[in-house]
Amino acid sequence: MSETVARETAAHRIHPVTAAPSERQAEAIAQEEEHAAHNYHPLPVVVAEGDGAWVTDIDGRRYLDCLAAYSAVNFGHSNPELLDAARAQLERITLTSRAFHNDQLGPFVTELAALAGKDMVLPMNTGAEAVESAIKVARAWGYRVKGVPDGEANIVVMAGNFHGRTTTIVSFSDDPDARDDFGPYTPGFRTVPYGDAAALAAAVDGDTVAVLVEPIQGEAGIVVPPPDYLPAVRALCDEHRILFIADEIQSGLGRTGATFACDLAGVVPDLYLLGKALGGGIVPVSAVVGDRDVLGVLRPGEHGSTFGGNPLAAAVGRAVVALLAT
Repeated sequence: MSETVARETAAHRIHPVTAAPSERQAEAIAQEEEHAAHNYHPLPVVVAEGDGAWVTDIDGRRYLDCLAAYSAVNFGHSNPELLDAARAQLERITLTSRAFHNDQLGPFVTELAALAGKDMVLPMNTGAEAVESAIKVARAWGYRVKGVPDGEANIVVMAGNFHGRTTTIVSFSDDPDARDDFGPYTPGFRTVPYGDAAALAAAVDGDTVAVLVEPIQGEAGIVVPPPDYLPAVRALCDEHRILFIADEIQSGLGRTGATFACDLAGVVPDLYLLGKALGGGIVPVSAVVGDRDVLGVLRPGEHGSTFGGNPLAAAVGRAVVALLAT
């Protein structure tokens, strides 16, 4: 434990999560257990407030939050700059749907594209939506640009991956908790060992449209690939005219000390998938970010979301981008 953390621990009387819940917390937990679907098994702490790296439960006990909502709170709980942006937008307008333009979306996608060094942004809400959107974009690009026969596109993914829990995504998961009993599974994916460039090369063929990879695997146990792996992925994709899709939903937006984890390997993917921290822990915001020759394959009516690109999300996203750009 560092001296700084030790001082904070002493000052705030940090409590271990192994402490037995109070009667008040036990009642709150019982209520949730009775009426909420059991798709999570949370720690026995009922959080009521958050400030920076600290959270406070309903009994006033403080804890050092080392999880940061799986990186969604990269900028800390109750970040004042992000809260100011959200408050200002809440008083103006929060949702128009994409049936109209709004005054926050244009600046948001422009600023996010500039941060990533790309042309275009497809705004969505959750990380899984960004992944699903990228799968659709990659397939459309394969058929309309690369010339893959209709229905034959395949995408290469990695063992130990975590990209979400929709029915398509769990179809290429090897986590039994996420996958078992949710079939029939969506075809069109090939799985190879993570970090093995030779296995990846052996898996691609003329109908491969994309390689989907986490620059650092999160749910598999914080797995960092060999230093030459991501450059090898980039080179392979270039050689075979395949899209390199980097899922930076957990690893991106400053979490690794760089804007994107791909920066650490000196590579630029064709599509960045962003989420979690993009909403500053305030609202769900995700995005697929790429160049016009890829994202430009989408046509009006082929993909969308009622809340994707809403003014509140765009305003918060702009504040996040501003923090990263400074």
